[in-house]
Amino acid sequence: MTGRLNNAQPYALGLFRVVVGLLFACHGAASLFGVLGGAVGGGTVATGTWPGWYAAVIELVGGGLVLLGLGTRAAALIASGSMAYAYFKVHQPGGLWPIQNGGEAAAMFCWTMLLLVFTGSGAFGLDRLFAGRRGAQDADAPASQDRDRAAAAA
Repeated sequence: MTGRLNNAQPYALGLFRVVVGLLFACHGAASLFGVLGGAVGGGTVATGTWPGWYAAVIELVGGGLVLLGLGTRAAALIASGSMAYAYFKVHQPGGLWPIQNGGEAAAMFCWTMLLLVFTGSGAFGLDRLFAGRRGAQDADAPASQDRDRAAAAA
């Protein structure tokens, strides 16, 4: 049983990444464009306002990259930091516990994105597709190019 679960791990992680990325991007789209119910409190975030507009851009772009599995670790790191900032600067002053201060989503996104920094994209990600192509190109390179690269690195 454990062997089958271990074999399924990249696929479960890939689906996890897709769902988290989609939900994160939806938050950004709602704040920037007023879709999907709009920003918290209704409407949209005014362009250039700190920190709301910048957070919404990070949510939309970072969520999209995580959803696609493209630059997953870097996008997730920036997204996690953004949510840590949101929790401690926006929500934490309203109460000690996330349930008191309305920061549950910020805390959950912070930790889920941080997990993706360490796990990577899993299955179904464009990161793996491009890494596979890069590996194939490196395998096709003549041995003389490999020696040249090694000499240049030394």
